[in-house]
Amino acid sequence: MNNPHTYCIIMAGGIGSRFWPMSRTSQPKQFLDFLGHGRSLIQQTFDRFSELCPAENIYVVTNAQYEAQVREQLPSLKAEQVLLEPDRRNTAPCIAYANHAIAKRDPKAVIITAPSDHLVKDEKEFQARMKIALEQAAAEDCLVTLGITPDRPDTGYGYIQFSDQGPADRPEVKRVRNFTEKPDHEKAQRFLDSGDHLWNSGIFIWSLASIRAAFAKHLPEMEALFGTGADKYGTPGEADFIASIYSDCQNISIDYGILEKADNVYVVAGDFGWSDLGTWGSLYAQLPKDANNNAGTSKTVRIYDGKNNMVHVQDDRLVVLQGLEDFIVVSTPDALLVCRKHDEQKIKGIVQELTKDIGEKYI
Repeated sequence: MNNPHTYCIIMAGGIGSRFWPMSRTSQPKQFLDFLGHGRSLIQQTFDRFSELCPAENIYVVTNAQYEAQVREQLPSLKAEQVLLEPDRRNTAPCIAYANHAIAKRDPKAVIITAPSDHLVKDEKEFQARMKIALEQAAAEDCLVTLGITPDRPDTGYGYIQFSDQGPADRPEVKRVRNFTEKPDHEKAQRFLDSGDHLWNSGIFIWSLASIRAAFAKHLPEMEALFGTGADKYGTPGEADFIASIYSDCQNISIDYGILEKADNVYVVAGDFGWSDLGTWGSLYAQLPKDANNNAGTSKTVRIYDGKNNMVHVQDDRLVVLQGLEDFIVVSTPDALLVCRKHDEQKIKGIVQELTKDIGEKYI
C-alpha cells in the first residue's frame, strides 16, 4: 500500500506493570522479546506498520527516559520521528501531540494509531482489515477502530457493541453503538453470546482532519493547548514547548476523552491471532504447552504434579515446582513472583504497593 499520506503513531510510553517483574520501569515490555522471535514487541510493531505506510511516516511517542532504547531498537527513525513525552498523561495527550507534529508535514494525512506491544499472528489478514479501515477513514469524516472477534468471555478487555448499519460499499464496516470497559465475567459472557460485541484492540484509524475535529469538540482545551505551539513543531524549539505545556494536559485516555463521546465511530472486525499481551495470562495463551498445559520459557524449569501454570525464568537458574495448579511463576535475577493466574489483574496494584513500601529499586 504505502500511500504517501498514510501515517502511523506508535504509542510506546507505558511501563507494563502487569508484566512485572520482567517488565521494569527502566526497560518495559515493549522493548523485550517475550516470545523468542528475535525482535522486541516494538520492533515487531514497526515492521508490521511499515507494510502499511512509508517508514518515514511512522512516529513513535514515548517517555523521554526511553529515547535511547527507541533509537537503539529502531535505528532507521530520524530524530523528528521520535516524540518525547516529559510526563505520562495517558493516550489522549500522546495522540494530540503526534497529530500536531504530523499536521506540520501533511494536512491530508490519514493516521493509524496503535500501541507498541501487541501480537499479531496472521499478518496477511491484519493487513487486509487495516486496508478496509484506512479506506473508510479516508472516505468519510469518522473515527475507525479495529475490533477483535472474541473467542472467550475475557474480563481483561474493553468491549465494542456494533450495529448492522454501515456504508453500503464496505459491509465489513459497522457503526459503533457503545463501548464498555472491562466487564465482570457474567456480563462478558452475555457479550460473547450476543454476537454483536467485539474486543477493543486499541488500534485506531482516522484522517488528521477528523481526529483534530473530534479533539476540538470533545477535548477543546487540550487541542487549543497543543495548537499554541503550531510554529514549534519540527523545530529545535519543539521539546521546550512540549515540556512547558504537558503537565497542563488532562490525564485521560482517548477512549474516555473522545471515542465514547463521539457519534461518528465505526469498527472493522478482525480475527488475525491478536493479543495485547497485557498480562502473563495473555502470554500463557500464546505459548506452547506440555501434556499438563504448563507453559514455560526456559529449559531449566521442571514441574511435577502441576498443571495449567505459566512459568518464566529470565536466567539459567533451575526452578523446580511441585503440586502447583493455575499459577504464574516469574523469576528474574533480583525478584520472584508467585501469583494465582485468576489474580493476575492484581499485579499492577501489587507493584504500586511495593513502590510505596520499598521504593523503585525492584520496580
